[in-house]
Amino acid sequence: MADFVLVHGAWGGSFAWDRLKADLTAAGHRVLAADLAGLGRRKAEFHPGITLTTHVDDVCAQIAEADFGRFVLVGHSWGGMVITGVATRLGGRIDAIVYVDAFLPQDGQSLWDLTGEWEHNHYIGSQKHKPGAVSPLPGLESPVLSDHPLLTLVEAVRFTGEEAKIPRRIYVFANGWSPSPFPQFRDRVQDDPAWEYHEAEASHDVMSDQPEQLLQIVLGCA
Repeated sequence: MADFVLVHGAWGGSFAWDRLKADLTAAGHRVLAADLAGLGRRKAEFHPGITLTTHVDDVCAQIAEADFGRFVLVGHSWGGMVITGVATRLGGRIDAIVYVDAFLPQDGQSLWDLTGEWEHNHYIGSQKHKPGAVSPLPGLESPVLSDHPLLTLVEAVRFTGEEAKIPRRIYVFANGWSPSPFPQFRDRVQDDPAWEYHEAEASHDVMSDQPEQLLQIVLGCA
């Protein structure tokens, strides 16, 4: 048995992991799909002061509440920022970290640093009528998505050395979504022996498009 911690992407909620969580649980593992302040099931808690640190705190607190010792940490999309932040605190307890078509920041980088003018214009344009809140990107609108806290997109991750203790690093790149901000991370890791690299024939929603492939990748970390 292994313990898994799953972190969803921007504008979403832990419901994004419902199938993977069910499959991992059926295989005998314990799974925490994190609920983050102001998003998903906690969207009623939204306020403009929510930061990336707030969400890293959320995940660390939920790991403590679940009484997980060692665990596998998985993040999708913007969730890559959060799991990197968690790794800077708890890296010595993480058996593997899995980025699912996700942002992969280096020390001192924010999501703003890793996106371009189109995204930046959208983030700032959203402030005109909803200060502190960012609407889903054009083309990603959905009834299940909600506004996202701006400060989580501009706060940087700072490395501590703890993240270097993780023995396995895995990146899953979705090759069926364009334009995508993630080829930069594919190019960084696919030939790096420190990384295990996978491609999914999928849109950005790898969890829905390739559930069996993702399950096998994640189970391989147990």
